[in-house]
Amino acid sequence: MQGRVVTERVTLMGGVDWHRRLFDALIPLPEGTSYNAYLVKGSEKTALLDTADPATTDELLQQLEAEQRIDYIVAHHAEQDHSGTLPELLALYPEATVLATEKGKGMLVDLLHLPPERVEAVADGEQRSLGDRTLTFIHAPWVHWPETMLTYLDEERLLFTCDFFGSHYATSRVMVGDDAHVVSSAKRYYAEIMMPFRKPIERHLARLEDLDIAMIAPSHGPIWDRPDVIIDAYRDWVSGSVKNVAVIPFISMHGSTSELVDRLVTELVRHGVTVRPFDLTVTDIGDLAMAMVDAATIVIGSPTVLGGAHPQAAYAASLANALRPKTRFASVVGSYGWAAGSARALVEAMPALRVEVLDPVLVRGKPRADDLEAVDRLTATIAERHRALL
Repeated sequence: MQGRVVTERVTLMGGVDWHRRLFDALIPLPEGTSYNAYLVKGSEKTALLDTADPATTDELLQQLEAEQRIDYIVAHHAEQDHSGTLPELLALYPEATVLATEKGKGMLVDLLHLPPERVEAVADGEQRSLGDRTLTFIHAPWVHWPETMLTYLDEERLLFTCDFFGSHYATSRVMVGDDAHVVSSAKRYYAEIMMPFRKPIERHLARLEDLDIAMIAPSHGPIWDRPDVIIDAYRDWVSGSVKNVAVIPFISMHGSTSELVDRLVTELVRHGVTVRPFDLTVTDIGDLAMAMVDAATIVIGSPTVLGGAHPQAAYAASLANALRPKTRFASVVGSYGWAAGSARALVEAMPALRVEVLDPVLVRGKPRADDLEAVDRLTATIAERHRALL
């Protein structure tokens, strides 16, 4: 794909990866992704903001064939899906200097073996003139990685945000426009990648209030030509407020845990709680992560396997612990044969969650009437907690 016009001085480059279905050997990509680079041409100098994943190096180099000189290559983030083409570009443009944060410089040297003399650290708020265009650098540590920064193109009121506000969404379109589906893709991206850094993101959102932003250009997905849409969405996602939602990731070996989950779902709905059950044998972890963004409660359903939780239930707990959603309550339901160890294992797997742990319901074998009544009591407690909170 050729470079696409953003403004008279800015061209969207990089690669659209239509068919990639797994990111970081972990994250499902149901709609592919893109690796956005942006060429900014001033009256005196030219800058390339980010590069591309090594898988699309040839595509980026073809787009740049007509560019005889690049003065600056801005590396907002050292991860290879943004920086992976830097070695080839530095060989192709010997006059180019890479601009990064101080921490980013060290990481680029370590990850890509770039010559240190080709990388220059820029300070927070530092500017570089391209002649009639000005780049202002904004350090944004822990908006995903510790070396992350953003760039504001003053004259265009255009903010380049790298992973911030991104979406894994392959498209030939340049702008989001009024496509609500992209907001959903951005929420999935936030849930899978950005949610663990909710507090730093909240601080950096406040910093952006001082900028006059006409467009937001991330490094994955289309450009936000209505920036308030994604900024307002992020404000909601990182806020402390939760919704009247219970997420129930579960797995059942012989039907007993499923029976408990079915009762839990039925009773929660009866109490007016929105329920999102996820059968872990078929669940896309991205969908589960999205559901966790706003949920007030997580209940994990698991049978006991050799004295502990089922491995897939343990994975769900580990995922919740890694993503650190703003969930307020957690519990466990499940069955066992001779040892009831799943509840402790699952709760201990989520130490990063600041939640109230509600009494679990653990059943020996197939649930009896009094076991289902215990589920009903757990349900009533969840509904009561939600009412008091919301």
